[in-house]
Amino acid sequence: MLKLNYGDKRPVYEQIKGQIKELIIAGVLKEEEKIPSVRELAVELTINPNTIQKAYRELESEGYIYSVRSKGSFVSVKNEVSRKSDIYKIM
Repeated sequence: MLKLNYGDKRPVYEQIKGQIKELIIAGVLKEEEKIPSVRELAVELTINPNTIQKAYRELESEGYIYSVRSKGSFVSVKNEVSRKSDIYKIM
């Protein structure tokens, strides 16, 4: 699902955050869809779970995802107009 570029000057957590945002904006990740857990994604990408947690924390603070205790993280419901304007912030 996600690919890391270790030659990229951006920190790994920012790469993860940006790619998840793109998947949400493009509609690949649908509203209310569960996203991989921190642990699952850390194993898949072979990186420290704290890196994933930082990306998820920022995505949550920006309103892209929300967490439910002992259930996981999910894509937030957000209107299309604000999503389309956010696409320019990613690029």
